[in-house]
Amino acid sequence: MKRLKNHLIGIDQGDVLLFSDFEDGGEMWTGKGPRERRKKVRFKETYLKPPTVQVGLSLSDMDSAHNTRVEVTAERITRHTFDLVFRTWGDSRVARVRMNWMAIGELSSDDDWDIG
Repeated sequence: MKRLKNHLIGIDQGDVLLFSDFEDGGEMWTGKGPRERRKKVRFKETYLKPPTVQVGLSLSDMDSAHNTRVEVTAERITRHTFDLVFRTWGDSRVARVRMNWMAIGELSSDDDWDIG
């Protein structure tokens, strides 16, 4: 559990089209084996420490003739940015994906002291 010690709590969120591969025959739609797409997201404000980031699928357009294999995650979380990550594998065919995200963490205050 992450304990927030600050009265300034920031909640940031967004919705990002990660890819649309069916239109141009991209590898997520035509490929086989492990495939990954990632997109760097910048927070609107800098957090005091890396926030907690929750991600989800807000749109998934997948071929119904094959198994649907999906992993969505947030990686490389810093005070400023994180990577939205979508992975699939095997014979799954993914036409397009949009992911939503929400970050919650402490913000800095004008009253904070930086002794260093």
